[in-house]
Amino acid sequence: MQLRHILIKVDDQDKALAFYTSVIGFVKKHDDDGGRARWLTVVAPDDAEGTQLVLEPNSDAPARAAQKALHDAHFPAALITTRDIHGEFDRLTRLGVKFLGPPQRMGPVTAAFFDDTCGNFIVMAQPSA
Repeated sequence: MQLRHILIKVDDQDKALAFYTSVIGFVKKHDDDGGRARWLTVVAPDDAEGTQLVLEPNSDAPARAAQKALHDAHFPAALITTRDIHGEFDRLTRLGVKFLGPPQRMGPVTAAFFDDTCGNFIVMAQPSA
């Protein structure tokens, strides 16, 4: 078995695609009209065949309520890794990304939480050397 897709609910797929490509730096992998739902994924630019982040519309009331509760409690929807958390923190902050605070050491990683503007908090982490 392989882990191929990580699904996060987003309140607006176009806004999410713009954020994850133009701000975070991921690239669009799939954007297919599946009839009832649009299949929209992004990947890391240096790992085009790697795990895809699925930007799924948050159209059902129970999912919206769950997402809001998790967002309000600052529970992360996903974790992305970097080799230079301080450089990425500075770059993303300049681009207007709202972090809960600067990178902090948390056990085996240094991490920072940010709001993806689409209803989620995301953890950016760098493994400790």
